[in-house]
Amino acid sequence: MAEVKEKETFVNPYVIQMDKFADSLMHLSKTFLTLEDYKGTFTKDEIEEMFLKITDKVCENCEKKEWCLGENRVHTYQMLYEILCAVEEYGAELNIELKRKLQKKCIMAPRFLRETLEVFENAKQILMWNNKIVQNREGYAVQLNSFAKMIQYTTRELDAGIFEDEHLEKRLKNQLKKCGVRMLSAVFYMTPQGKYEIHLTVKAMKGHCIVTKELAAEVGKCVGRVMMPQQGERPILGEDYSTVACVEGARYHTLQGVARIGKDCDKISGDTFLMTDLPGGKKGVALSDGMGSGEEAFKESTMVVEMLEELLEAGFPVKMAIQMMNTALVIGREDVRFSTIDAAIFDLYTGECEFVKAGASATFVKQNGKVEKISSTTLPIGVLQDIEIQTDTRVLSSGDYVIMVTDGVMDALPAGEQDTLMCAFIEGTDIVNPKELAHYLLGKVLEQSGENPADDMTIVTAGIWKL
Repeated sequence: MAEVKEKETFVNPYVIQMDKFADSLMHLSKTFLTLEDYKGTFTKDEIEEMFLKITDKVCENCEKKEWCLGENRVHTYQMLYEILCAVEEYGAELNIELKRKLQKKCIMAPRFLRETLEVFENAKQILMWNNKIVQNREGYAVQLNSFAKMIQYTTRELDAGIFEDEHLEKRLKNQLKKCGVRMLSAVFYMTPQGKYEIHLTVKAMKGHCIVTKELAAEVGKCVGRVMMPQQGERPILGEDYSTVACVEGARYHTLQGVARIGKDCDKISGDTFLMTDLPGGKKGVALSDGMGSGEEAFKESTMVVEMLEELLEAGFPVKMAIQMMNTALVIGREDVRFSTIDAAIFDLYTGECEFVKAGASATFVKQNGKVEKISSTTLPIGVLQDIEIQTDTRVLSSGDYVIMVTDGVMDALPAGEQDTLMCAFIEGTDIVNPKELAHYLLGKVLEQSGENPADDMTIVTAGIWKL
């Protein structure tokens, strides 16, 4: 952090303040990581504590107490240690030789053994929970560190992109006034990709009805670029001041389609998909396959997709979003329930598409009639704390398609021929409409298998075209 500050001749005070927040989060993250570590075995003190607990319960009224816990204490302790080692290795059923040895040395052998097993199991449970706490703490530390870096990156990106232009602001004010719009203020922002984003605080003059699209078009005339209202903006300006964001129009647009069927033709499928507009002129398409099939798998994959959508729409990079979700799923429950994630993020300015996979099935890209397969060997999210996430990037052209499938689709095809057949189905059709393409491909797979689906099957298709 200090190195970054030294290189900058001037740092916005707001950036300095956000850096302080980020530094605090990073310090907290480091503190979490320096606390108690994982323990694989019991310490000498913990074994001594177990020994005292057992002897307090078993030996209190025993006639040989003075002997066993006095002169012969070392041998009694050694006997306990042998039992613990045997239980750890073989379980509660001790071998006959060790049982005989215990019976010779202890007149209360059955009770001594029973109490030893009970105390040992309790201690093991505590050890397991302590390790779970350590794992959770490490997960929180990773999340805090990621969040701190996100704060730093976003703050600097905004600071670098916001600029003043009094001449342009005056021109906008005059131009909008002619159209019946009163402008109070304007904030100009240049994205890292070199695209304009202009936030205007405006209202419609009395007696005027101003459509937001028309406002954006007038803004575009002033800046010499094609501008449009940001996704989700109000359609019409009112007579009260409000802030409207106008963004530079994208060069591409996408259309998506989906076809799916549940296991054994069930109406409920464990696969869930996502199609959403993202900040920065991007489009997100994702597909998640929950563990198993039916309602439980549907709930799991739906939760994953909704969480992913929220993080992506907030502006988190897709890889960071998936890592955060994985940590939340691993530390948030005892049982292992996993879901795959297959995501495609389209940049509608450049045509570039980023593919991100966590345990997902193959994705197929159709370009100029040729089909390429993008596969992955990564694990689904929710299994391990440290997860590998595979990313690939392709530059798409107008008329190209991305086809995402769940493993139920691929498993329905004959083993060894799955990739070849799927590529042949995609290459062998000239269907343009993505929805029709998805249904056509699902029909071909079902026709090839000739059986009711043995698993949930979903195909998501997305086509990209130049505007």
